[in-house]
Amino acid sequence: MKTLTTVLTAALLTAMAGTAMAEEVVVQDGYAFEKNQLIPTGVRAEVGTTGYGGALLWTANPYVGLALGYNGGDISWTDDVSVNGTKYDLDMDNKLAYLNAEIRPWGASANRWAQGVYMAAGVGYLDNDYDLTKRSENGSITVNDNPYSVNGSVNGKMSYKNDIAPYVGLGFAPKINQNWGVFGEVGAYYTGNPTVDLNANGTFVNVNGANIDEDIRAEENKIRNDDKYEWLPVAKLGVSYHF
Repeated sequence: MKTLTTVLTAALLTAMAGTAMAEEVVVQDGYAFEKNQLIPTGVRAEVGTTGYGGALLWTANPYVGLALGYNGGDISWTDDVSVNGTKYDLDMDNKLAYLNAEIRPWGASANRWAQGVYMAAGVGYLDNDYDLTKRSENGSITVNDNPYSVNGSVNGKMSYKNDIAPYVGLGFAPKINQNWGVFGEVGAYYTGNPTVDLNANGTFVNVNGANIDEDIRAEENKIRNDDKYEWLPVAKLGVSYHF
């Protein structure tokens, strides 16, 4: 984790340094940085697995750009959380602010499609809450591999609170004319394990004498320590407008 964070932070700081250079600095092919480039050069609207929102865009040079954005809402990247083959229904509340450096290896190419390919590296600030619900469809529920006759449900929350998460992604953002463009991006945030809190609501009976409270705590730990919930997947589409 330390290595991943160090690499991404270095990439982001390098890109940010490019945007803060004085106007005397000139890159190859005669491109000069100007003070007015501290003003955003574009905006975009986006929707995807982390919700819907938008971003401000800066262009440091043909190869490097920055995106500062926010995604929110209740769009889900999955409909359930699975533990030992049993599933909890998942209802998301996304709150994600991010700052990404976008590196375009072929930014100066004469081919506008090649110009649109970029690699993203950055960080996100996550404040996401996920409601978890497990209900019986036939009068029984399995918790921690123990079957219970039940009149009620298991409810809880899974959350990524106040987390600074490193991000890597790959995108394609070609312009369709001088001002308008489209984009798509896939990637993932490394979030670490979430906080999980489950509660049994109702009457739970196990014929072998299993304890529902102990099984609830065990199932919490299984979700909390499952490697697949250490990553928050990202897939989004949108449109951009360049000034």
